[in-house]
Amino acid sequence: MYSSLAPFHAAWQYESENTQKLLDRLTDASLSPPLYPGGRTIGHLAWHLAQSIPEMLNRTGLVVSGAGEHEAVPAHAAEIAAAYRTAAASLTEQLQAHWTDATLLETDDMYGEMWARGLTLDVLIKHQAHHRGQLTVGMRQAGLAIAGMYGPAKEEWEAMGMTAPE
Repeated sequence: MYSSLAPFHAAWQYESENTQKLLDRLTDASLSPPLYPGGRTIGHLAWHLAQSIPEMLNRTGLVVSGAGEHEAVPAHAAEIAAAYRTAAASLTEQLQAHWTDATLLETDDMYGEMWARGLTLDVLIKHQAHHRGQLTVGMRQAGLAIAGMYGPAKEEWEAMGMTAPE
């Protein structure tokens, strides 16, 4: 749980930039394959990442711009990437304009439970990391190169002239 906005902003910048790198690598053709038989498509999962920022934080009284909770998955990967970019930037702007460190102790009804706002920010980052991991597997299955998040991806090792660890 965050007790100060400064560490959240630092974490959000890193995490949202890494999510954006993945979304920017999606292609229109990569959006339709399901992650597993009967499961979400890559496009649906990527769209969920963009939608969840305003969906979650607007429950706290912020007005985060971005994709609506019930909007259909776009047919174009660039639209998903742009929607995520908008929501991620809007979240930062809204927090800077409306919250203080003390605000992080206030609680909101989040999915039938009362969460401190510092917890909501923590859950947002963990939720994103969770789905980003799923997305990287789907992207590999679709033949796309991924960006390394907490270390180099296979292609990045190769670009450095090194062999990726097995």
